[in-house]
Amino acid sequence: MTDLASLRRDYTLASLDESEVDADPFRQFARWFDEACKAEVGEPNAMTLATASSDGMPSARTVLLKGFDAQGFVFYTNYESQKASELAANPRASLAFFWHPIERQVLIGGAVERVSREESEAYFRQRPRLSQLGAWASAQSRPVASRQALEQRFAELEARYQEQEIPCPPHWGGFRVVPSTIEFWQGRRSRLHDRIRYTRQGAGWALQRVCP
Repeated sequence: MTDLASLRRDYTLASLDESEVDADPFRQFARWFDEACKAEVGEPNAMTLATASSDGMPSARTVLLKGFDAQGFVFYTNYESQKASELAANPRASLAFFWHPIERQVLIGGAVERVSREESEAYFRQRPRLSQLGAWASAQSRPVASRQALEQRFAELEARYQEQEIPCPPHWGGFRVVPSTIEFWQGRRSRLHDRIRYTRQGAGWALQRVCP
């Protein structure tokens, strides 16, 4: 086994106390997200999305957060992709943000629902044109004969929609993770990290510190 001892490090930048956090986890997330942006963390909206099939086989990948509010955290994808198929069979997921430069993580778990068609179409219209074409060109998660075949499909679509508005594909749209738990993790010395977890209770949230 490769020895990775040289990669060990201590976390010393900050601390996190119950008295410092907002009573609302969405406001607390907004605060931390804003601080990650100000710290120029690369791709601060990149998050690991973990799903599981109906028989419990997990899978994970990095996707981009495209919006959040008191309802939840939204991302977009092909509804025929592996992640979407797993969410159809098992509509629960976990999200993990890791902002290494500021030694922070946010962990989110909860149920998943599709956003409205109107919301998906509104977001699709904001996407760069080439990304819109990509949503049509890629049969996400399915085998493709070659890179050339994929690029040929893209070129055909580009020609078809030349000087036309590109519609939102019926197989493409958003998911919203509606959290039941949100945890804020601040790295600390000696692996004694600060972990503050919010758990949904009725219309509110219970807050507690948990061991690292």
